[in-house]
Amino acid sequence: MLQLQEDYTARAGLQLSEISTECRTAEYMLSMIWANNDTVREALGIHKGTVPSWLRCNFDIRYTNDIFSSVEHHLDVTTRGYRSLIYSGDHDMIVPSIGTQAWIKSLNFSVVDEWRPWYVDAQVAGYTRSYSNNLTFATVKGGGHTAPEYMPKQCLAMFARWLSGEPL
Repeated sequence: MLQLQEDYTARAGLQLSEISTECRTAEYMLSMIWANNDTVREALGIHKGTVPSWLRCNFDIRYTNDIFSSVEHHLDVTTRGYRSLIYSGDHDMIVPSIGTQAWIKSLNFSVVDEWRPWYVDAQVAGYTRSYSNNLTFATVKGGGHTAPEYMPKQCLAMFARWLSGEPL
């Protein structure tokens, strides 16, 4: 894997100081290589001939239905008592956290725990609020649209705490 990364860096003509700006692209390339590996595909149960190759974003999918609102589906799940964690990177310019908050407000759940910071390594990692029906919302400080890509340590801590039932 290290050789693959070195080969990529050499082909791209990158200097050491530029590598960090290329990390996201390299991760996508590495995930494509991993996901299309015959051993991985076999382990995932992908039958030969069913899926020619894995693509991170398949723009050839023809979407024929629009879902104008998912509120009823979320109400159905949360009123059955299932816990939910909704999070947003606070630097997400595709689905801004304020839009997520408006969507949560439309669920009409009462607030159980008001806004407060949550921490990783004594640093503010974001802010969180808890609602009735076991819904937790959290922002991830410095996170973009795919927050775990930008802030993996913080997102892992958030998810691990939520899974174990600990407060963020």
